Amino acid sequence: MTSATAAPPPFPRRLVVIGTGLIGTSVALAAGRLGAAVWLADRDPAAARFAAGLGAGDELPAAGPPGGPADLAVLAMPPEAVAPALAAAQERGLARCYTDVASVKELPLARARELGCDLATFVAGHPLAGRERSGPAAARADLFLGRPWAICPLPETSDEATSTVAALASACGAQPVRMLAADHDRWVALVSHIPHLVAAAMGARLELAQADALALAGQGLRDVTRIAAGDTGLWTQILAANAAHAASLLPAIAEDLSAMAVALAGIAEGDEESLKRLTGLLERGGAGVARIPGKQGGPPAAYTVVQVVIGDQPGELARVFQAAGEAGINIEDVRIEHSPGLPAGVLELSVGPQAAAGLTAALAAGGWPVRR
Repeated sequence: MTSATAAPPPFPRRLVVIGTGLIGTSVALAAGRLGAAVWLADRDPAAARFAAGLGAGDELPAAGPPGGPADLAVLAMPPEAVAPALAAAQERGLARCYTDVASVKELPLARARELGCDLATFVAGHPLAGRERSGPAAARADLFLGRPWAICPLPETSDEATSTVAALASACGAQPVRMLAADHDRWVALVSHIPHLVAAAMGARLELAQADALALAGQGLRDVTRIAAGDTGLWTQILAANAAHAASLLPAIAEDLSAMAVALAGIAEGDEESLKRLTGLLERGGAGVARIPGKQGGPPAAYTVVQVVIGDQPGELARVFQAAGEAGINIEDVRIEHSPGLPAGVLELSVGPQAAAGLTAALAAGGWPVRR
């Protein structure tokens, strides 16, 4: 894997986006903000019309982009739909280059080859960004800021097509990363697809949980299950398209969970060795989390968390952020822990260690109960 650092051509100024869900509309919004002309299409015309109403671009005329082929066409759809859409778009001559944003790469490439698509002008791509919400209403122009954008050219892919897609990724604020399609699918199974399965499995345990138990739910449960709220139909297609790679990883995770169950059963019976084994498993988890890259793909940053009690009332968050801004402090991350049944919550602000004392003092001066 290597970062795509070669100087890209000018940002594509004429863009066709086919598929106006979360990712496609976010690409369109980001490109439009930079002055690109964007045309939108979707198998559901109402979705394209909705995205256009958001300011993401204009609906694509039946004759294609006015003035001739666009610089780039972005195919924003599930993996199985990419190859047929590519064949149809190339048949219409919609653009000089084409890319997709599906989260699996080997399947679309294999199907595109079977359909006789022109693979010299197609670059398989995947921006690793998303939300638990879907559809054009969830789109954001800043969705890709600081996120990796995988680019998987084939040997026959032209340099122009590859660099054009890299230029789009960079312009959207992402970090283009060039890799083989097989490597992409194997790695994304670990960092994206398996986490979704784990979240779904945990969420499924809650389906029949008693209401009294769920009333005790804290941020930890919400963190673990958040992505399980994603579009079920879309995730079924994604996982099915990458089934082999995902299946190869699940046994090891099941083995770790089984080991934890055995250790906990031993602890319940008073076995001290089982306690040591549980500690070892938890330490492995912490060591793995510590390897997740930080901002801009760099080493994980060590932040200090400042906790603030805030009232559940309009404008309270804005007041906190204003106080931090006036103190010249950059907030790196935010989390809110709600207090069930109480008109207050705990706001957790992550800042650089050198800024923690200043933020604590500024918030205390503003009247908020605060600690770090």
